[in-house]
Amino acid sequence: MMTELLNLELYKFLLIFLRVGSAIMLMPGFNAGYVNTQLRLSIAIAVSIILMPFLNDKLPPIPQDFASIIQMLLFEITYGIFIGIFMQILMAAINLTGNIIGQAIGFSNAQMFDPAFQQQSIIVDTFLTLVALTLIFITDLHHLMLSAVIDSYELLPPNSAFPTADMAESISKTLTQSFVIGFKLGSPFIAFTIIFYSGMGLLSRLMPQLNIFFLSLPLQIYLGVGLIFLTLPVMIIWFLQYYEEGLQLFLH
Repeated sequence: MMTELLNLELYKFLLIFLRVGSAIMLMPGFNAGYVNTQLRLSIAIAVSIILMPFLNDKLPPIPQDFASIIQMLLFEITYGIFIGIFMQILMAAINLTGNIIGQAIGFSNAQMFDPAFQQQSIIVDTFLTLVALTLIFITDLHHLMLSAVIDSYELLPPNSAFPTADMAESISKTLTQSFVIGFKLGSPFIAFTIIFYSGMGLLSRLMPQLNIFFLSLPLQIYLGVGLIFLTLPVMIIWFLQYYEEGLQLFLH
């Protein structure tokens, strides 16, 4: 009797841990390079243990054959990866905005090491990503991310058929929305680029003796950085609202 009870509890823990752990490994902020793997695993284990009493009724009984158990465990890993990638796609909006701004103000070659993704990226992209992640944790949106994982048991029950078409459609729509939001957030800088280069072209025609390249780059940087200071609060607030609305897909 005790052995059966332990096997049942271990089975339930694995079902929860595989989904929660896979999601936490890919969640924005949790997946950053400066967050070591042991810490992420510790968070996933602690959250899974806490959730076991609350999700007990939503978990199916142990299948009789070994193949069905493996299939269910693989489904749980896939669900967790899907949730984590979904949140990463939402974050892609601010990355696109950073790239647009970097190109607009002449910082496309000014790159620095991005600690969140462990790679070189445009300095403006790194700055916006760090600001967005900081405000996500300050405003407790990371609680909403964990709530999305918990509520996903209503949307994606462990014993249901694998919704390949619905998951692919959700990813496709979210990619499109992130591109549109990123483009909208960067639209002031697209307008700035058009106006600035049009003005420099007109000035070079009016004053051919002026070294336009010597004048344009410092002016482009100064005006671009000033525009960042003016638009940054609105951009971040708009992005946080979009990120929160995107997580509503999993919330009930």
